[in-house]
Amino acid sequence: MKADKRDHILLIKQAVKDGARQAMACSMLNISAKTFQRWNKSKSLIDGRTTAIKQPSNALSEFERARILKVANEQEYADLSPAKIVPALADKGIYIASESSFYRVLKSEGQLTHRVKSNPPKKVSKPKALTATRPNQIYSWDITYLPTNVKGIFLYLYLVMDVYSRKIVGWQVYESESSAYAADLMTDICDKEQIEPDQVILHSDNGSPMKGATMLATLQQLGIAPSFSRPSVSNDNPYSESLFRTLKYRPEYPAKPFDGLKSTRDWVKGFVHWYNCEHLHSSIKYVTPEQRHKGLDMEILNKRKQVYLAAQKKNPNRWSKDIRNWDMIENVCLNPDKSDHDKPNCEAA
Repeated sequence: MKADKRDHILLIKQAVKDGARQAMACSMLNISAKTFQRWNKSKSLIDGRTTAIKQPSNALSEFERARILKVANEQEYADLSPAKIVPALADKGIYIASESSFYRVLKSEGQLTHRVKSNPPKKVSKPKALTATRPNQIYSWDITYLPTNVKGIFLYLYLVMDVYSRKIVGWQVYESESSAYAADLMTDICDKEQIEPDQVILHSDNGSPMKGATMLATLQQLGIAPSFSRPSVSNDNPYSESLFRTLKYRPEYPAKPFDGLKSTRDWVKGFVHWYNCEHLHSSIKYVTPEQRHKGLDMEILNKRKQVYLAAQKKNPNRWSKDIRNWDMIENVCLNPDKSDHDKPNCEAA
């Protein structure tokens, strides 16, 4: 840098001596005339910006820093954050420094940590990414409230769905949330679907029926591996959340609260039949969950593809691009990693 400056100064001086204008000579070297003048007057060729030591005029003195540390570590304030220490001092007519100054000094001394007696919040990792390639590999389940005509009294709908096919493989309506009820429901599903040990992973949130001793013991007995969402993170259980939204926004969903356990079960039974056997599910290429669960979706989608190809051949001018993609979704991911989104034929909620 020194050599560059020296060369620039000598070249400009020589150009000016030879009759060139100083401003024009500077512009040829891509510097301003003011920069040249500053360089020419300077006794040193070192860039002053790199060696400048700037001290804020309002910087804390060593005495003030020591006082902040002393106060923050007193017994009265040791368990408080700076956001609470500063106003507490102000209530006593004392001002030492701002909250940001307290934070900055404590951070520099390695004291900006959890300052209360309770345990600090634990970092909870994302649930393990799961991928289903066929039915009866990954189930997702949850419980939703159904209002009754008695204010404050609810019925509880237990719904278990197959993530791969979206089929509701089991459901029941009870008057309370219970780990034992959930365990009975899973036992019935395993009998009906002929589930073998170590075949299914069951994903749910962290509710007490999901993590109750009876439920966990039953899952262990059935050979089903449990998987749980992070606390208060609904996105970790997206398939069940989506299913409940579909249920509650159906035109047939009662405008008035449900009237009794039997009528509620009758309504849910009708919804489950519609959802499994009539509903053309958008996320599985508009086949029904029952068709996909039985492995009929590949044939259906191939027929659709042939219909589109025939239409394109018959009137190619109406097709500016390729036909609609009717390829079967082969993999369904639950809580996928970022790399899973780029996999071909993979669907993730």
